[in-house]
Amino acid sequence: MTSKEIREAFLSFFRDRSHHVVPSAPVVVKDDPTLMFTNAGMNQFKEIFLGEVPVKYSRVTDTQRCLRVSGKHNDLEEVGIDTYHHTLFEMLGNWSFGDYFKKEAIAWSWELLTEVYKLDKDRLYVTIFEGDQKEGLERDLEAYDLWKNHVAEDRILLGNKKDNFWEMGETGPCGPCSEIHYDMRRDEEREAVRGQDLVNADDPQVIEIWNLVFIQFNRLKSGKLEPLPAKHVDTGMGFERLVRSIQGKTSNYDTDVFQPIIQFIAEKAGTKYGADEKMDIAMRVLSDHIRAVSFAIADGQLPSNNKAGYVIRRILRRAVRYAYTFLGFKTPFINELVPLLAKQFEGVFDELIQQQGFVQKVVLEEEVSFLRTLTTGIQRFENYTAEHKTIDGDFAFELFDTYGFPVDLTGLLAREKGLHVDMDGFQRALQQQKERSRAATAIDTGDWVTVSEGDETDFVGYDDLEATTQILKYRKVTTKGKQQYQLILSVTPFYAEGGGQVGDTGLLVSEAQEKIYVTDTKKENGLIVHFVKELPSVLVGNFTATVDRDKRIDTENNHSATHLLHAALKQVLGDHVNQKGSLVSPDILRFDVSHFAKITTEELKLVEDIVNGKIRENIPLKEERDMPYQQAIESGVTALFGEKYGDHVRVVTFDNCFSKELCGGTHVRATGQIGFFKIVSESAVAAGVRRIEAVTGSKAAAVIREQFELIDSMRELMNSPKDFLSTLEKVLNENNELKKAVEKHIREKSLRMKQELEDKMEKINDINFLSMIVDLPSPDAVKTLAFALKGAMDNVFVVLGANIDGKPSLTVSISDGLAKERGWNAGAIVKDLAKDIQGGGGGQPFFATAGGKLVEGLPKAIARAKDFVK
Repeated sequence: MTSKEIREAFLSFFRDRSHHVVPSAPVVVKDDPTLMFTNAGMNQFKEIFLGEVPVKYSRVTDTQRCLRVSGKHNDLEEVGIDTYHHTLFEMLGNWSFGDYFKKEAIAWSWELLTEVYKLDKDRLYVTIFEGDQKEGLERDLEAYDLWKNHVAEDRILLGNKKDNFWEMGETGPCGPCSEIHYDMRRDEEREAVRGQDLVNADDPQVIEIWNLVFIQFNRLKSGKLEPLPAKHVDTGMGFERLVRSIQGKTSNYDTDVFQPIIQFIAEKAGTKYGADEKMDIAMRVLSDHIRAVSFAIADGQLPSNNKAGYVIRRILRRAVRYAYTFLGFKTPFINELVPLLAKQFEGVFDELIQQQGFVQKVVLEEEVSFLRTLTTGIQRFENYTAEHKTIDGDFAFELFDTYGFPVDLTGLLAREKGLHVDMDGFQRALQQQKERSRAATAIDTGDWVTVSEGDETDFVGYDDLEATTQILKYRKVTTKGKQQYQLILSVTPFYAEGGGQVGDTGLLVSEAQEKIYVTDTKKENGLIVHFVKELPSVLVGNFTATVDRDKRIDTENNHSATHLLHAALKQVLGDHVNQKGSLVSPDILRFDVSHFAKITTEELKLVEDIVNGKIRENIPLKEERDMPYQQAIESGVTALFGEKYGDHVRVVTFDNCFSKELCGGTHVRATGQIGFFKIVSESAVAAGVRRIEAVTGSKAAAVIREQFELIDSMRELMNSPKDFLSTLEKVLNENNELKKAVEKHIREKSLRMKQELEDKMEKINDINFLSMIVDLPSPDAVKTLAFALKGAMDNVFVVLGANIDGKPSLTVSISDGLAKERGWNAGAIVKDLAKDIQGGGGGQPFFATAGGKLVEGLPKAIARAKDFVK
């Protein structure tokens, strides 16, 4: 069977057993602060397990793209080295939400594996939970008895809590699980060592392929387990491992999931897969990493220097390093894999083929950028090793953290020079960074405390800014040592942060007129969570929930303006424009779009004119809150990549022929409310992404007023000329001429000074040495003097100090031949001298500069310069 046939057979099997097939959720997680990426098939159903949303379908199946590169699920460093770890993988799964349980799950898994996929029954082993006395948990005898109907008892193995008791996190739904393992060893190997002895023993040929989780408990913050009101089934089967098992391969990378890409890489690299282990590892790394990077970008996560974006950038850079070091690709290549990958997943995950050009361009730009950084990092390494005999752990970490060097690459470069890397120091620096990162994001969340009966919040904020409500439950949350509370209300007018729109703020007022300020509103796993600094003294009873009206109106103005802006950009720039991120706050709107060139001033003016034209038309909002998703798509609505839409969606329209989008945010009743729209900036935010910032309403009026006031002030400074522009141009021209005259004077002064300083050169052995403080007004003047002195004679060593606008500077200039023969490095020398002026600097071996804070330290630095010559 091909991989496509294997995937479809799984979905068809469960579809025939009344399971609803749902699409894969985006790999980028938006409404769960505990996750960066979707790392398991159950993530999109987490709120169902938590009991926070009602069950829509009691039986569900899907194939979910997952990314495991952060937190406890971090397989990155194993990827490519072994045969079965991946960054991105598919997880096939079937779920029961309070419907069937162990009997059906076990029977169907065995039927699918042995009768549909025809896996050898004698190679299959299963594990069940052995129990845990400390927890008071009994052995899962129910699963044991059910498995006996299919498997010989000697192949039903007991597993400990680590392997066979699944937990969502420190708190939440959990339960025993039953794993299915497959032995892919040759017959003679199986005869020599029993498969039972290799299950969960990290043998690369005896691997887990399916995990059946029976969710029946909830773990509280205290650690106590309580039974759930309904029992659920959550299964996850690694697609790549399953394909390997069915196709009889010894490595996931030998299957048709990876081989087309690997063979393409091998051809481009001029090699054969299987000919060289280091090159094979590199090809496996590239074939895996391009999947993670491509789908993350397609789902809305661009490479960047923080959080999830940093993870994606790190994965891509790891691929570039392997391509550069082991496959000889010194120019961008990895982006060429995107079209191949997009074609492979057509009909499965169409997000990639729909954005193929954009994804490829982003990968290309990242490659170009990192190849420059890689070259810089290698030069940094060369400079460092010219002065050090051991690679310090902190320096190895700097290369890792700043230049993206894996420590094994640093080790490789070091060994070529016969040097040693301080690995203990590197690990300490790495651990310190992890601890800083954990401390920065540490959140201590308590258990929910129930106040009133009820599961769901009724959101009325589209129509009302005030509502009567009750507190359903609350919990305490501590972030960075600061304590606050989260409330769940029965009814709320507060909009929860989402779709780029910030969460509402406002007041809760009790029947006793006690006021509690709502500082933010967010959505978490389906819940609308209200943040407050303190709890009301009385939690029961009615409260009046009131949204801050002014902030909401300003936010709605900006949100509706983003819809008009999006449509205008498509009209002016082309249909390739798609939203890649946004921020809608009361003060400003920020809109990121896919476009690979600077948006010109003329284009921005045209966009502004179109948006303001639509505002003046006062187009009424057309809103459909419960339209079937497919019907909405067929009507031509704009949907955003990377968003998870339900079966029914909300459609927001301003003029059917202009702006029609899927959106959950709040909007103006008619575009005239926006007042006026003004773009304040346009810039590049990432490869292939431009950012527009704009203001509306009173904020736009304030910007225009500020500009007029600025122009009026400039007119007054110039005595209010009739022709303001020509007068300003004349002043600027005169200023340029004066600057040129001053620069000419300074150059002449530098050259005159050169004649005087040549006579002050001191002969030390065969070196013409000079160190002194000079009176020059700019760094360029000092540089001109230093180069003039160096060119005046052979074997020159010059150190010049200067006080430039109250700040000390040092310049070191050494003859090229002298620097090479003596091994002197001007960069290292100036760095040492700069300690006296409380500064730092650097440069090339023959020329370097430094700046500092302590002018009084210049004489000491100048005096010490002679020590280097002596």
